Amino acid sequence: MSGERVARDWQHWELHNAVNARNVFIAFLVFVALAFSAHNTEMDRAVVETSKAVLSVAGIGESQVLDGAIRFGSQAFPLQISERTPVTRVEHFDRDNLPWLAYIEVAEKREYDPLADTWESSTTEFLVEPVGYLRKVAVKMWETIEMGFWGTVISVMISLPLGILASRNYTPHRVVHGIARAWLSFHRAMPELIIALFLVLMYGFGPIAGVLALAIHTSGVLGKFFADEIENAPPGPQMALAASGASALKVLRYAVFPHVFPAWIAYVQYIFERNIRTATVLGIVGAGGIGTELKGRWDLFDYGHVSTILLAIFITVVLLEMMSQKLRERTL
Repeated sequence: MSGERVARDWQHWELHNAVNARNVFIAFLVFVALAFSAHNTEMDRAVVETSKAVLSVAGIGESQVLDGAIRFGSQAFPLQISERTPVTRVEHFDRDNLPWLAYIEVAEKREYDPLADTWESSTTEFLVEPVGYLRKVAVKMWETIEMGFWGTVISVMISLPLGILASRNYTPHRVVHGIARAWLSFHRAMPELIIALFLVLMYGFGPIAGVLALAIHTSGVLGKFFADEIENAPPGPQMALAASGASALKVLRYAVFPHVFPAWIAYVQYIFERNIRTATVLGIVGAGGIGTELKGRWDLFDYGHVSTILLAIFITVVLLEMMSQKLRERTL
């Protein structure tokens, strides 16, 4: 009897029909929305221009994308590591006390006279430093690393108390929890470049604007990470310690911090690496670091110098990643 009932029920089974008028209409709306968004962000133009570049490589037609890449590549090498400066522009120039490996070279200098619309030539002495530009890039890169370091330190100082107040289980009041969460969200919502623009107006050009811009934005990110880790800490050790009469601060110190500290270290290391990468861009708006030199050389079409700067940034990021991995292996 049961077999007949199963057979009868099987005859009434219906497979889910994924292709119906409603789903087709929804898929059509999604397709139209994606197509509209792709057009707004010029994804269609990107596909066309990239296709032209691929065909141009094969010798079919021309492409501005390929022309731009060739123009940069032809001028990006060799890398520029030397500095060549007219002697008249060197402050406190001492002919008898030249910098290390430097020498004086006499060469022709051409200058454009806009009033006469002519080029004028003159013989000028140049101070040539074979590794002068490399040394300059190294100094600027070190300044960028320092910006990332101090931006991270100040970020931790801001985010640690806010992160504790933003955790539900250790905030003194729901209002304080809401204010702390809103404050952290406000910091996260402001991009570093926008913050740096305002800080440059307040503090002037220099690394201080970049450091504070990095600290303000990343404090919102770190504070959220800190608060989430505190809320997700295992409740067992906290309940046991609280049952023994320990205060909330002692529970936080001895039951929560030992659990969340390894994750916090990983977060801080990530923010430090991120701050250094971001600091290389903040110089574009005058907030110090290697970005200022990069922007100036790019505007002058000195692509050989640009390549040297990009290589220095790449090497720095790779070395920091390797050091970070070693430190993480020791601490986690």
